[in-house]
Amino acid sequence: MHQRNRLITLALLTTVFGFGHHVDHVIRGNHVGWPLNSEVTPFTYSLGFYPFIALGFYLYLRGRTVPGFWAILTGVGFFFVGLAHFGPFAVEPAADIVGPYKSALAGYAALVWLVVFLVFLASTSLYAGRLWRQQTSQKRSADERLS
Repeated sequence: MHQRNRLITLALLTTVFGFGHHVDHVIRGNHVGWPLNSEVTPFTYSLGFYPFIALGFYLYLRGRTVPGFWAILTGVGFFFVGLAHFGPFAVEPAADIVGPYKSALAGYAALVWLVVFLVFLASTSLYAGRLWRQQTSQKRSADERLS
């Protein structure tokens, strides 16, 4: 698979898992925010990623690969989602994901979905970063040959 297609496939899978995680928030009914209620929460801020995601796909459809864009966007997304859910300052720890479900299996499935989402965010960011670095070094080499 061509590198450009591999990057956009990773970005698409990451988006699907991100959207699924937002759906999970709605199903659980906890840790949601505007536009579902009047509170502004991390959920609200996370919806702000979607216009940027749409811009990335638009640029791709226009023939632009923009690996730097995807590296930064998914890297920021990884830290935003990771810090919101894991670590000492988590606003939505794992227990808040598993607990609201009547079925432990459903709760753990939602948690696994989140972990896979984080893996896709990290993988996409690292892969896009590698492509960005290659693109930058190729451009630098071409510029040096022209000088």
